[in-house]
Amino acid sequence: MKLTEKELEIVEILEKNARIPLETLAKMASLTVEETEDILKKLEETKVIVQYATIIDWRKVDGHEGVTAMIDVKVTPKRGVGFDEVAERIYRFPEVKSVYLMSGAYDLSVVIEGRSMSEVAHFVSEKLSTLDSVISTTTHFIMKKYKHDGTVFDQGDQDRRIVVAP
Repeated sequence: MKLTEKELEIVEILEKNARIPLETLAKMASLTVEETEDILKKLEETKVIVQYATIIDWRKVDGHEGVTAMIDVKVTPKRGVGFDEVAERIYRFPEVKSVYLMSGAYDLSVVIEGRSMSEVAHFVSEKLSTLDSVISTTTHFIMKKYKHDGTVFDQGDQDRRIVVAP
């Protein structure tokens, strides 16, 4: 789908801050509130805007630290549907946050979240590895997030102003 210049401008603004007030978004795009609402409705209906998301630093919430794992999965594609059928079976598990078709040594990259490493291990051994098309898996646990979806974590309260000397 080809976006107009204003539609593209709105998408880029929302990608950086989905909570921006409608009036502010309209001003930034030099549009009326009504024009902005119409564009947003069109972008949502055509699934250009799929969802508005919030990024949470769960390490700062007591009792919700959990673990995130990235699992490389080698699969046997099925005739006529390729990787799509097995990818759909995988993304239907509630633990699964993302599934990507990859180039390279592995076919799919699966991101899951669990309360503990043993919960993730149980998912891999009892659910993922038992699927007919899955040949092998390699699990990587995320130890620390530095940046996620363009958001930098733990920047601290450092003073980032430029020092001006006379």
